[in-house]
Amino acid sequence: MSNLRLIDPVFGDNLESAWRRFFPPGLLDKEAEALRMRLDVTENDKAYVVKADIPGVKKEDIDVQVDGNVVSIRAETRSEKETRGDGDRVLRSERSYGTISRSFSLGQDVDASQVQARYADGVLSLELPKKSPADSRRIAIQ
Repeated sequence: MSNLRLIDPVFGDNLESAWRRFFPPGLLDKEAEALRMRLDVTENDKAYVVKADIPGVKKEDIDVQVDGNVVSIRAETRSEKETRGDGDRVLRSERSYGTISRSFSLGQDVDASQVQARYADGVLSLELPKKSPADSRRIAIQ
């Protein structure tokens, strides 16, 4: 059994793709649809490693928070002013701007003071060291 629990919508992509078969294109288009964050999470004895696809985002606009075993990643894409020539009109615009976020819980608490984050080529890489369990002591009874 996996120790990773994603916090996502109940029905996910499957229900949405079923709806798309019944309704015409454009009726179900949502601004947030193009803004998705895909995750890969792996684990070894010492740490969890997360790779999140966040293309088109500046590293200054990414926020990562760790609270115990819960990791939250938030990114904001900013729109740049689009310039058009005289007489030009937009026929279709599929690029979206806004905020995307993902949260998930891990099987063990993370040592937040040792987390390392890198962002390159649209991929955020996190190394989340596992917090060592508190040392148990045998208590002498007097």
